[in-house]
Amino acid sequence: MQGENMKYQNLTVVILAVLISMSCGISGKVSLDPESRKFYETARLIMIKEEKDIFNHLPDRESRQEFIRDFWAKRDPDSETEENEFKEEFFGRIEYANRYFREGIPGWKTDRGRVFIYLGPPDKIDQRPYINDPSVKGLVWWGYYRYRIGIEFIDTRGDGSYVINKHMGSIGNLLWAIEKAKFGQTFISYGSKYLDFDIRFDRERKEIEISIPVSSLSFRAEDGLLKADFEFKFFINEKGGLKRDEFTRLRSFAKPEDDVLQLEEIIFNFPYDLKPGKYYFDVLLIGKDGIGKARKIFTIKL
Repeated sequence: MQGENMKYQNLTVVILAVLISMSCGISGKVSLDPESRKFYETARLIMIKEEKDIFNHLPDRESRQEFIRDFWAKRDPDSETEENEFKEEFFGRIEYANRYFREGIPGWKTDRGRVFIYLGPPDKIDQRPYINDPSVKGLVWWGYYRYRIGIEFIDTRGDGSYVINKHMGSIGNLLWAIEKAKFGQTFISYGSKYLDFDIRFDRERKEIEISIPVSSLSFRAEDGLLKADFEFKFFINEKGGLKRDEFTRLRSFAKPEDDVLQLEEIIFNFPYDLKPGKYYFDVLLIGKDGIGKARKIFTIKL
């Protein structure tokens, strides 16, 4: 029991650190122009640490503008439409948070506002103005059935300011959902699937190797084979932040069902030459025919 409590305490520290960090100022290495600063002010909510490191080391306005274009494009759930549904939803949630969760500071900077921006409107809300705890003046509970999360916000001062209850359970699920949100995967429809994959760089063969667990895939049956088609988008940045390369590759998979049943993963190789150094590999995997979509960033040192 003590070990279990320690696990939840550690997770609580992590999730609170994630939320608190959103209110911290820019820690960039270079001075930002007004447009870049305005972008970073809110976009850092959904930036992962590698993206922050890249952005804060970009040397000029032009490279930052390129980063901003890529940042939204990578999160666009449907590149075939003119609108970027993710971007519109993101700013719509910020506007909603500012309207309904203001607590002496802009609503998007409050705990409720941040959770709303990450996860959207809850499926159920319970409000309890009076509970059997003299240190708590009010409690609001948000339930997200999709993520199996129940989040408690408590008012300890009686002034309508609510913070996440650090003693609640389901912290692990909340942390997982927030990480998905940063890649845009909590903004997509309920029917969408999450894909998983891993990446490594083979120095001897000079190849990028991507492996996809078979258990996370669905196939179409055609001509006695199980088939699947994939699109891979690669964005490669050097340690200093500058983009080194960007390219797209299409790959198809087709094997008899008996062979697929023997597989644990599907492996794709992409020839690519790298000089010694540190690189960020930002990979977007799109499975065709409703297979799903996934994105990950990996650090590779040579």
